[in-house]
Amino acid sequence: MEIFWYIIIAFVLAVFFILDGYDFGTGIVHLFFAKKEKDKQVIAKSAGLFWDSNEVWLVAAGGMLFMAFPTFYASVFSGFYLPLIIVLWLIIFRAIGLEFRGQFNYQMWKDIWDTSFGVSSLLLALFFGIALGNIIRGVNLGGVENGVSAYEGHYFFLPLWNSSFSPLTEHPGVIDWFTIIIGLISVVTLTIHGANWVILKTNSSINLKLKGVIFKFNIALAILTLFSLFMWQIVNPNSLNNFADKPYLLIFPLIYLTGLIGLFFIKKIKKDRVAFLLSTLLILGGITSSLASIFPTILPSINNTHESLTIYNTSTSNYGLSVAFIWGIIGLLLLVIYAIIQKRLLGGKVDDMDYGH
Repeated sequence: MEIFWYIIIAFVLAVFFILDGYDFGTGIVHLFFAKKEKDKQVIAKSAGLFWDSNEVWLVAAGGMLFMAFPTFYASVFSGFYLPLIIVLWLIIFRAIGLEFRGQFNYQMWKDIWDTSFGVSSLLLALFFGIALGNIIRGVNLGGVENGVSAYEGHYFFLPLWNSSFSPLTEHPGVIDWFTIIIGLISVVTLTIHGANWVILKTNSSINLKLKGVIFKFNIALAILTLFSLFMWQIVNPNSLNNFADKPYLLIFPLIYLTGLIGLFFIKKIKKDRVAFLLSTLLILGGITSSLASIFPTILPSINNTHESLTIYNTSTSNYGLSVAFIWGIIGLLLLVIYAIIQKRLLGGKVDDMDYGH
């Protein structure tokens, strides 16, 4: 049952980053590339019509984590308390940026909320990438210093950063040079995904320009990917062992590579859905490859005093997992049905659709 719920939660999180990921990317495109008011309006609409339903997947993932792996939930929500509060505020400002921009027809008013939408989207993409970097890097479980634990073995605390800005210290921060690299990969990936979404859902005047942007960002992504793999070996020399021991896990990096290689042909791709599918593969492959590299661990310990948190030592009882099975499946089906209905009702280009704020 632990593996079942791990797969379900990983699926829900991946769907969240695919769906809300294009919202983040749309905000970044809106911030840096949309200059005309008509483009700004329609690009904001392409995110505004979908953001609230997309974030339901994050709520669902949090609820499932609390139900299936309560020890892990308690650990990360206490240890990452400060960055989680920052993420919460960024989600708030992104949403009100979308909802408030059309309330008054004053340029200064629109500029304020356009900036709120764009900057919040950029920082959310960065912080979610940094969060993934922390998960695969590991944390100092138990707050061990000189062999002595400051608290129980499944708890930890991280400052936002430490004086050395290094992941190799005994007490790393949330932000260091390694997690920043993963954060940048997240920003670049979601910008590509958001640009593909804008092209797919709008007739914006910058759509052709965005294909060139995607191509350039894809080159940057390829370089960052290779660089991150090299840096990951410095942070954790055993980071790729899972793929050597279980070759079938290589399917996940192959998914990522399919998206990465395919997007180098973005200027020749005629169907916008194909380009969007390729950037979807980037996100899906990146997340699943990261999780596969540490499986069955879900939060590595960087000290030798306390064992890493796994799907086995953080799960609830078998009885609890089995009772949740029926209700979890029902909830997931309702979520999928809701998403399908919404996407069908809002199918096609959104340029002429009404966004009532």
